[in-house]
Amino acid sequence: MIVTNIETVPGKTIVEHFGLVSGSTIRAKHLGKDIMASLKNLVGGELKGYTKLLNESRQQALERMIEQAAQLGANAVVNVRFSTSSVAQGAAELYAYGTAVFVE
Repeated sequence: MIVTNIETVPGKTIVEHFGLVSGSTIRAKHLGKDIMASLKNLVGGELKGYTKLLNESRQQALERMIEQAAQLGANAVVNVRFSTSSVAQGAAELYAYGTAVFVE
């Protein structure tokens, strides 16, 4: 499966369009990570627990989007974007979306 954030696949021709595909995940923060993040705010630096959480969420949302595209018969997803939003206190959604296509 080709996944790209541009509108076309260089060197390929889009021959079929399947429409919007998406994948999402909603994750809650871990109490222990929140405590460590609060302490990190005092001294500065990367919040590695949150970085790992976001990377895992992005990967899972992407996999779900690709699975939906494959079910439609697509072999590529173009114009892929990511979005985040807060859905509850301490929980956030990571949403991946794009256009499923078949390229030759």
